[in-house]
Amino acid sequence: MAASFTIPLGIGFFSTTKNASPSCFVKRKGALRINAIANRVEPSKVVPQADKVLIRVEPLPEKSAGGVLLPKSAVKFERYLMGEVLTIGADVGEVEAGKKVLFSDINAYEVDLGTNERHCFCKAGDLLAVVE
Repeated sequence: MAASFTIPLGIGFFSTTKNASPSCFVKRKGALRINAIANRVEPSKVVPQADKVLIRVEPLPEKSAGGVLLPKSAVKFERYLMGEVLTIGADVGEVEAGKKVLFSDINAYEVDLGTNERHCFCKAGDLLAVVE
């Protein structure tokens, strides 16, 4: 997702004529062009602080075991999610990276790292279970 915009430089940033449009919308030779690109962050390089863990959230099932498509309203226990622990903070003792955990979305803070996957931060004490 790249966006570009132009910032006019010099005197006469806006036109002072009554019916004229602002001169900032006109591309001029003395303008500065800036390309803004959304940052992508590698999840393995994000280090949570204290007792927090970074979790990659697994998507909710769209089909049942029998192959029936499930609408979002039919999925039970939406508030309880499963995911994989990617990185852990310095004060976390019982959970290690790579484990699958069950957690509540009420206690989790979802973050956008610029990837197609969903990630969230959660306190290690708020994790409900480690799935073996």
